[in-house]
Amino acid sequence: MPRTPGSNLIGQLAGRPVATYGLAAVSVALFLLGPASGFTTVHGEGAELRAAQQAYFQQWGVVPVQLWDGGLRAWTTPLTALFLHGNWFHLLGNVLFLLVFGHLVEERTGVARFLCAYLCVGYAATVVYAVAHPDSSESLVGASGAISGVLGAFLYLFPRARVTSVYPFLFFLPLRLPAWLVLVFWVSLQWLALRIDTEGPGVAHLAHVAGFALGFTWAWVWSRGRRSRVSTPAQATEGEART
Repeated sequence: MPRTPGSNLIGQLAGRPVATYGLAAVSVALFLLGPASGFTTVHGEGAELRAAQQAYFQQWGVVPVQLWDGGLRAWTTPLTALFLHGNWFHLLGNVLFLLVFGHLVEERTGVARFLCAYLCVGYAATVVYAVAHPDSSESLVGASGAISGVLGAFLYLFPRARVTSVYPFLFFLPLRLPAWLVLVFWVSLQWLALRIDTEGPGVAHLAHVAGFALGFTWAWVWSRGRRSRVSTPAQATEGEART
C-alpha cells in the first residue's frame, strides 16, 4: 500500500519531542509579545507598562477569589496561566527544566499523551493552590505546576538516570548525580518552603508539590496500564539529562 504525505509526516514526528519544543516555543513567544518582557514598546513605558502588566496578569492569570464567583471564563484561566511568566528568570527557569526533562518523558509516553498530561496536571496543580488560598486576589501565572508534573513523571520513569546539575550553594560546582536524588532533594525543598510560606502569594510552592505528586502518580498509572497490555514489558532505559 503506498504511503501518503500525511503518513510520512506522522512517521517523521514519531519519537520526536514536538510537544516539549512546541510548549517551550509558545511560552517564549507569548512572553516576548506580552507586557512582562518589555521587549516591545507597544505596551508603553514606566507606569503605563506596569499597569499593562498588572491588567494582563489579572485577565489571563489565575485569581483564586475569582474562580468561585467569576463564572465559566474564570475556570479557563488555570489553562491560560500555564503559558504566561512574570519575568525573564521565571521563563528561562521553566523552559530549561521543560527541555531537559520533558523530552525524555515525551519520548517514553508519546506526544499526545504527554501534552494531555502536561495540561491536565498543570491545570490541577494551579487549582489546588487556588483552593488553598480562596480569598487571594493576587494573580498566579507560570507553568511551574506543569513542569513539576514533568519532574515527577521523570522520577518514576527514569529513576536510574543521572543528571548533571549546578548548585549555587556549592559555588555552582557541576555535579553528576542520580535523578532520583536530585528530584527528591528538589521536591523536599519545595515542601519545606511550603511549610514556611503560609502567607499566600509569591512563589506557589504548593502548586509545585501538587504538580510533582500528580505527575508521579500519572506516570505510575500509565506504566501499570501499559504493562497490563504488553505480555513482555520492554526494558526500561536510562535517560541522560543536564540542568
